[in-house]
Amino acid sequence: GDDDAAQVLWALRNVDLKIRHGEIVGLIGHNGAGKSVLLKILSRITSPTEGYALVTGKVGSMLEVGAGFHPEFTGRENLFLVGATLGMELKEIRAKFDDSVAFAEVEGMLDTPVKRYSSGMYVRLAFSVAAHLDANIMLFDEVIAVGDVNFREKCLQRIKEMSAEGRTVIFVSHNLETLRELCPRTIVMNHGHIQHDG
Repeated sequence: GDDDAAQVLWALRNVDLKIRHGEIVGLIGHNGAGKSVLLKILSRITSPTEGYALVTGKVGSMLEVGAGFHPEFTGRENLFLVGATLGMELKEIRAKFDDSVAFAEVEGMLDTPVKRYSSGMYVRLAFSVAAHLDANIMLFDEVIAVGDVNFREKCLQRIKEMSAEGRTVIFVSHNLETLRELCPRTIVMNHGHIQHDG
């Protein structure tokens, strides 16, 4: 009845937007605003109940730091595991392995189980895999909230390079300074709606 309809909570409702090829777009909003759900729909992790998302191109995403990592596996083993989970072929992972390790700056800990890593080292390794994906659409959800200032700057620079290479980047953050520096366009979400886009 009507009481059942009142109990429905829409994570997203009437969201209509277009993001152009090569654009860097920031997504911001309070917790529960629908940002992560939108990224999960765009990355095909979640299907929308209504409507559709038309995504043209290969999507790479880092929606949760360390998602797919196995704590008992070493950094080396997890690079292969997460790379495969993100759709990379073995030869592609091998070809980008050294660059990923150098970017992460975890050479000395590569053969240590990641359960012994600090949160900053975890972020370094996770971001380095995403940073070396061959995808033309990249989705990042609060990926550099942890870690030192120098590494954050390195990540921001890598995201700018991705855009310069013609990739589309959607970046979720609560850090307004980062969004100002990185994103010419920002979408503000509130209770599953787009409140502002500009």
